[in-house]
Amino acid sequence: MYPQSNPVMPPCGPPGAIGQPPPIGQSPIGQQPMHPRPPGPLGPLAPMVPPPMPSDTEVKFKPPIRPNVGTQGRPIMLRANHFQVTMPQGVIHHYDISILPDKCPRRVNREIIDTMVQAYQTKIFNGQRPVFDGRKNLYSRDPLPIGREKVELEVTLPGEGKDRVFKVSIKWVAQVSLFALEEALQGRTRNIPFDAIQALDVVMRHLPSMKYTPVGRSFFSPPEGYEHPLGGGREVWFGFHQSVRPSHWKMMLNIDVSATAFYKSQPVVEFMCEVLDIRDINEQRRPLTDSQRVKFTKEIRANGYSAGLKVEITHCGSMRRKYRVCNVTRRPAQTQSFPLQLESGQTVECTVAKYFLDRYKMKLQYPHLPCLQVGQEQKHTYLPLEVCNIVGGQRCIKKLTDMQTSTMIKATARSAPDREREINALVRKADFNSDPHLQTFGIGINYRMADVQGRVLLPPKILYGGRTKAQAVPNQGVWDMRGKQFYNGIEIRTWAIACFAPQRTVREDALRNFTQQLQRLSNDAGMPILGQPCFCKYATGPDQVEPMFRYLMGLYPGLQLIVVVLPGKTPVYAEVKRVGDILVGIATQCVQAKNVNKTSPQTLSNLCLKINVKLGGVNNILQPGARHAVYSDPLIFIGADVTHPPVGDCSRPSIAAVVGSMDGHPSRYAATVRVQAHREEIIQELTSMVRELLIQFYKSTGFKPQRIIFYRDGVSEGQFDKVLDHELRAIRQACVCLEGGYQPGITFVVVQKRHHTRLFCADRRDQIGKSGNIPAGTTVDIGITHPTEFDFFLCSHAGIQGTSRPSHYHVLWDDNQFTADDLQIMTYQLCHTYVRCTRSVSIPAPAYYAHLVAFRARYHLVEKDHDSGEGSSHISGNGDDRSKTAMDKAVTVHPNILKVMYFA
Repeated sequence: MYPQSNPVMPPCGPPGAIGQPPPIGQSPIGQQPMHPRPPGPLGPLAPMVPPPMPSDTEVKFKPPIRPNVGTQGRPIMLRANHFQVTMPQGVIHHYDISILPDKCPRRVNREIIDTMVQAYQTKIFNGQRPVFDGRKNLYSRDPLPIGREKVELEVTLPGEGKDRVFKVSIKWVAQVSLFALEEALQGRTRNIPFDAIQALDVVMRHLPSMKYTPVGRSFFSPPEGYEHPLGGGREVWFGFHQSVRPSHWKMMLNIDVSATAFYKSQPVVEFMCEVLDIRDINEQRRPLTDSQRVKFTKEIRANGYSAGLKVEITHCGSMRRKYRVCNVTRRPAQTQSFPLQLESGQTVECTVAKYFLDRYKMKLQYPHLPCLQVGQEQKHTYLPLEVCNIVGGQRCIKKLTDMQTSTMIKATARSAPDREREINALVRKADFNSDPHLQTFGIGINYRMADVQGRVLLPPKILYGGRTKAQAVPNQGVWDMRGKQFYNGIEIRTWAIACFAPQRTVREDALRNFTQQLQRLSNDAGMPILGQPCFCKYATGPDQVEPMFRYLMGLYPGLQLIVVVLPGKTPVYAEVKRVGDILVGIATQCVQAKNVNKTSPQTLSNLCLKINVKLGGVNNILQPGARHAVYSDPLIFIGADVTHPPVGDCSRPSIAAVVGSMDGHPSRYAATVRVQAHREEIIQELTSMVRELLIQFYKSTGFKPQRIIFYRDGVSEGQFDKVLDHELRAIRQACVCLEGGYQPGITFVVVQKRHHTRLFCADRRDQIGKSGNIPAGTTVDIGITHPTEFDFFLCSHAGIQGTSRPSHYHVLWDDNQFTADDLQIMTYQLCHTYVRCTRSVSIPAPAYYAHLVAFRARYHLVEKDHDSGEGSSHISGNGDDRSKTAMDKAVTVHPNILKVMYFA
């Protein structure tokens, strides 16, 4: 660890304010030299090369090529759900498609093009099977006999009532070279031709897009032979994910089973009953209450679009016209009126119930229920609920409730061997090689999963403190803290308990027992809680949080901690965190009432892990001798993430969080957080955030980092260039802003969890646990990775339920010239430093902490009068509600807890 001191690092001052970077291994300001670490298991690290500083006019940054492949760890044979694609040679012809009238859904566009190909088969397509992406791009294997001029064709689709006529124009765009793709796969060129990959992807997706319901890169079909209701009118649909990916020497098709929530195809009356928990519609004799109507309206009209769900009518025989819901009426069908034009030309007010009786001879069964307003709002088209069905095949984009999420996980969790069998069965059933479009283009698929050579890395030793200085050796990503004490345990002298659960639910003797058990376990863990709480009172509701906390802070000046007992999911949680973290600056630890009434050593131990770091303690550290040689120089690990509001929310801000390590272990982290524009992925204020962390690191350790290891979460492949270009410059700007010529080596790594690559043990004897997953520490950097760039898969955690998802790491920049082993081992070790549990986690601790900080800031924005949580519609942040300045203030953490891990 770096020597602790507390010099003040100057703010953004003149060049030379801090001095030149010292030689590796020396202190910066004439202090004693750092004790150089012995070379780690991989030998000494390559010397840091100061990075070039390109001007803004220079070409954009390019990710580094793979330095080598890793060799550390025991070998393991794996199978990956990637299937080799046999590619044709030559070119594919690309055409631009324009359809009028436009703005049709992709499904309709595909129907139009399919009809066009059949209608003009002899004249233009002559036995060809072109493929279409549903928007603008059409590809053919051979050139169409239309030259390079735009050709306009008329296409007629049979419709309900009358046919629909469309004008389709086709124009040649380019030849897509498959030779260029072959060159990239062989590693002879670094530029992967994405036009060729897109063309292959469209060929592969053409037929499934016609047969199934496409959602993103997945395809779904209605349930057959199974039923997985989620409640609230939703159900689980199973399907498969498919994407074409370049890898070493070959193209691969990534196939995975997938599942998502759809709205059930059912009568709207039944949908309403599910949403409102009405068991029998005949029990609902009265009109809906305001709260019932609001809840039903939210569900049927807000699916992440400007309009709501699609319904079809049932009262016109075979003509089942479809409409999109725009609202639910306040009044029931028997009193909801609209202007009806009579044959005489006169306009009269008519109720919906009377209109249906007069026009369709239908006496409504439920005239006391509201109507759906459909189509355009100004047109006043009303439909009684009982004549409408929810149209099938509508994906539920809204956030699932906790109960629905739990049901979804139970329905979809598959052990690794089961998932492997399902994927293989899926590939056989899909029978890609019988697809006439693939045959036309000369594409073939190998139905056998790719065999991949992996390695299982050794876990680091974990060092504890106390008298024994005990070590723990993780076994399958887990270790035991029993008989060990925190590396640096905090002594708690003054603490309080506030119980927001009612006294009948949590009695005084339960609180007393909880206190005793917590003290016993915390003493064993080396975090002694001395004496009884100075305050233990019951309270109700979020309104009491702030006055109570201010009262306690005034009465007990040395107060270190407030333990808050909660009665389940409650708005009190958000208010406790807002007041504790932002307003008064006191550590808070929430605990559920059920865990107070029935204490378990596991729960109490987890509480101690969180409390110790919230008070500035250190739970454990990586055993210094086992760490990599890079730790011998001052370095800072930074994690960054941006979280966005739920899909369908069009106004709330995105939240950017950046955390940085504050010691040499690394164990303590400081956080910075900013509110930024809605759904903006790039961290807008990264320069000031990194600058704050560098200053804090200097104050905390007395050293300037010579290396910055930056783990960036939440970036998709399509955003790599944009994020790298902006954020790498921002990090460099932060360094130069602190001192002219300060150029620490930066390594920028993107961490990806949202992908569909799964790894399976080829040998059953390698499978771990009931779920038969790959061992913790399994690493792959050949066979299924990028043809030339520096990336790898690492499964750092033990899979308990379902199939483990390895994290994917892609190095976008590396001044530090890490080898594959350097970065893989360092990353794996960081997965063991997460303070909330005694197990390795699926991504490095700094990236995980950034996610926690952003998630906590979401709670800081919650207004105390309203429910808490991501899905709440009352979280402030709408442009109309609060200004950017007000929101920034709302997430600015109190100075008292800025230096501790309040977010743990």
